[in-house]
Amino acid sequence: MERTFVMLKPDAVQRGLIGEIIARFERRGLKIVAMKFMHVSRSLAEEHYAVHKGRPFYDGLIEYITSGPVVAMVLEGPNAIKAARATMGATHPLEAAPGTIRADFGLEIGRNLVHGSDGPETAAFEIGLWFGDEIPGWERDVDRWILE
Repeated sequence: MERTFVMLKPDAVQRGLIGEIIARFERRGLKIVAMKFMHVSRSLAEEHYAVHKGRPFYDGLIEYITSGPVVAMVLEGPNAIKAARATMGATHPLEAAPGTIRADFGLEIGRNLVHGSDGPETAAFEIGLWFGDEIPGWERDVDRWILE
């Protein structure tokens, strides 16, 4: 099993899309193993987006992600990173495949609703940053109908 970090950004929360977006991940077969609704502190935002520091969009990104509440989640499943990213769609909503979260609900890259880890190292870093080291697992009865 693989774990990934996913964040529903302030635009998703403000637009009332939390339930719809979470449902898409669950219907896909991914299991939520951690989740919290929170306001992102500036220091957490800066640490999370440190890789983008110095880029022209960095300050606006920090201001945006701290502008309202988010939903942070850890999802689990086989190839969870790839599955979550496919469910979200391409970063730019107008380039995302129909039926993905970003294609269905987004218009601009700066308001693309969700963030997801892009690889195993990033997922480990982001999960640790947002949730710490210990996330308990749990057995989901329906897994026998989803996983081989």
